[in-house]
Amino acid sequence: MNTRAVLLVNLGSPDSASVEDVRAYLGEFLMDGRVLDAPYPVRWCIVHLTILPTRPALSAEAYEKIWTPEGSPLVATSRKVRKALQDRAGVRVELAMRYRNPSIPDAIGKLRDEGIREVLLIPLFPHYAMSSYETAVERVREVMAEISPRMSLTVVPPYYDHPDYIRAMTATASGCLNRDYEHLLFSFHGVPERHLRRSDPTGRHCLGSRDCCEGDCPVLSTCYRAQCFKTVEAFVRLASIPESRYSVAFQSRLGREPWLKPHTDRVIEGLARAGTRKLLVICPSFVSDCLETLEEIGMRGRKIFLDSGGTEFHLVPCLNEHPLWLDFLEKLIREYMGEREKEEVQAKAKC
Repeated sequence: MNTRAVLLVNLGSPDSASVEDVRAYLGEFLMDGRVLDAPYPVRWCIVHLTILPTRPALSAEAYEKIWTPEGSPLVATSRKVRKALQDRAGVRVELAMRYRNPSIPDAIGKLRDEGIREVLLIPLFPHYAMSSYETAVERVREVMAEISPRMSLTVVPPYYDHPDYIRAMTATASGCLNRDYEHLLFSFHGVPERHLRRSDPTGRHCLGSRDCCEGDCPVLSTCYRAQCFKTVEAFVRLASIPESRYSVAFQSRLGREPWLKPHTDRVIEGLARAGTRKLLVICPSFVSDCLETLEEIGMRGRKIFLDSGGTEFHLVPCLNEHPLWLDFLEKLIREYMGEREKEEVQAKAKC
């Protein structure tokens, strides 16, 4: 019996576009101490007294615009990726979301009941951030310790500049890049500046200077901003995009505290007002199209650009089910399985 399996984890989505389900999702998401990293009493008051009374209705309207007959685009696409990988690699592949369903406890419980002893965790986040990659990995560790302590875990590190990830992303974008566009905007999900400082093992490098992410960044392994820039560098090099034709911004800020800049909505408006008429936007932090790509950028971002004087706006699709993306994930799985088999052979030889 095969005792190894793969676990894919993405961020998550409401179970439906109803206000009640959106409220449940936002409550779980925002009460995560790695998302809203205030002391629990403060976090509870902010979430339950300030955000949840009004935000779910507004977010439900946004989700309704992108909802499909299969449900949330993020979850529906992730399910298709899971099935494709299981068929390709011939190994058990399970899917979980950090928030809501399918849940991490349910996924690990299934694997435990099937006799799985070793799990390869592939976080569906190319970049390290405490509010995405870190919280997903740590939640999996917590649940395993609780319900299946004998199960071993191997975690795939962030792959922000892995050649196969970059190759898949440029292939996905190729149709849009062949258009007569004037500017390409890389829009990454934003995070509060304090998250970078908290993830900085030196406690002093991140945001200490304007060029802190350039060159050989000493905290690259945990610096979200530096990893985003590495993704852009690798992409434009492979796609041969001149420096004058692209820029970088960060989207989805929440609250009044400082978040990574520049902000995507303001950059989109500024580009149009400065004379850019044909704009492409790509969102490399997301591997599957979701609310933040389809609605925030594809709908609201488009409106901002056109209202500000732009004439053509195109959103580059996420990796979704692109064959090269599936090739990359399959390669990760096969490398892991091959390494484990090699270790077993070596262990038997010693005996």
